[in-house]
This record gives sequence, C-alpha cells and structure tokens, in this order.
Amino acid sequence: MKLNTLRFGEIEIEENRIFEFVMPIIGFNHLSKFVILEPNKEALFKWLQSIEDPALAFPIISVAALDYDYTIDIPDNVVEVLGITAVESLLVMNITSIPQEDPKGTTINLLAPLIFNLDNQKAGQVVLSGSGYDISYPMFKEV
Repeated sequence: MKLNTLRFGEIEIEENRIFEFVMPIIGFNHLSKFVILEPNKEALFKWLQSIEDPALAFPIISVAALDYDYTIDIPDNVVEVLGITAVESLLVMNITSIPQEDPKGTTINLLAPLIFNLDNQKAGQVVLSGSGYDISYPMFKEV
C-alpha cells in the first residue's frame, strides 16, 4: 500500500508491517494503525508512522541499544491482550521528544514503553505504574 506522509513523502508499506495498537498510545486513542520506519538503518532512532494520520510520526528508540539500566515487567493483562507467547517475539521501543532548537535536550519516555508483538502485529503503550521511571528521562547526560 502507498501512504503519503508529511515527513517522508510517499512511501510504500507492506501490509504485514502494519501494527494494530490494541492498547492505544496515550492521547491518540482514535489511532490504531502504525508502521515502524527506518529511513537510516545506521541511526538509533526509528519513526512510528501513523497510517490513519499521515502527518503524525513519533521518533522512537530501543533503550536496549543504550547503556541504561532499564528493565520492565510486562503485566499479565498486557501479555494476554497482546497475545504474547514468547519473549523472542517482543520489540520494546520508547517514544522520544527531540527539541528542534536543542537536540541535546532529547528525552525518552521510560515510563510508558511501546510493546510490539512481532508474531501477530499487535502493539500497545504500557504505563509501568510504580516503576519509578520518568516520562522525560534525559538522553544525554551533562558532562
């Protein structure tokens, strides 16, 4: 399928790469279909592009690629809703906020990761209540 996006122009998307957010992204309950885009395979950042709103794309990152002490326990109800049967089929990403005027001020939402089930293309944003993680954790520490 072809999608005309604001950020990336017209792109071709394979239907089997579209994730259905059965647990919506907070504040975007009306949107459920997204695709992960990797415009630059070498970059840490990827983009979560909405299929239903071509103007909406979130910069996302895998915290596993960074040197952070970050572990999550996925609640049983999330395992059930997303149909998770194997940890190997999971992809955990976090939404980032990159200030245009100061990219060094980039923050990562560690409190509410995005959980993707690669086996069935279901996904959801999960709030890790009581985890102590921050919604806007600084990506770059001051030297």
